[in-house]
Amino acid sequence: MADSSFDIVSKVERQEVDNALNQTAKEISQRYDFKGVGASISWSGEKILLEANSEDRVKAVLDVFQSKLIKRGISLKSLDAGEPQLSGKEYKLFASIQEGISQENAKKVAKLIRDEGPKGVKAQVQGEELRVSSKSRDDLQTVISLLKGQDFDFDLQFVNYR
Repeated sequence: MADSSFDIVSKVERQEVDNALNQTAKEISQRYDFKGVGASISWSGEKILLEANSEDRVKAVLDVFQSKLIKRGISLKSLDAGEPQLSGKEYKLFASIQEGISQENAKKVAKLIRDEGPKGVKAQVQGEELRVSSKSRDDLQTVISLLKGQDFDFDLQFVNYR
């Protein structure tokens, strides 16, 4: 019998992020506490630009955006928001969406699987993802539950289970 396997990835659906961004833009255009503060949110290349006339208002826009991401099922671990910076009379905050598992994070996960996972489970880094394989599907289920129980500082999804 061939080995069973699955891939560990860190992907974010761009359309869902776009929907959350549009919902945030609509909400801040309608909310009373954002009237007259120049609050806005938009794409700036691959990053997300949040603007307002005070540091507190920029953080409030970020808070609204984070709540929209959560409602759309996107983990906040994949959102990398910087600090508000004064630019002229406006405060700007750049946020980016993190995708892919870095080499060092993939090595951490692979080491955890080797150390705490069932015997006979192999984990190999393939670019920005990690392939986990074993002869036993039950062992793979054990590895998935082990990883779900860990608190990594990046988001994980399990795909291509076969």
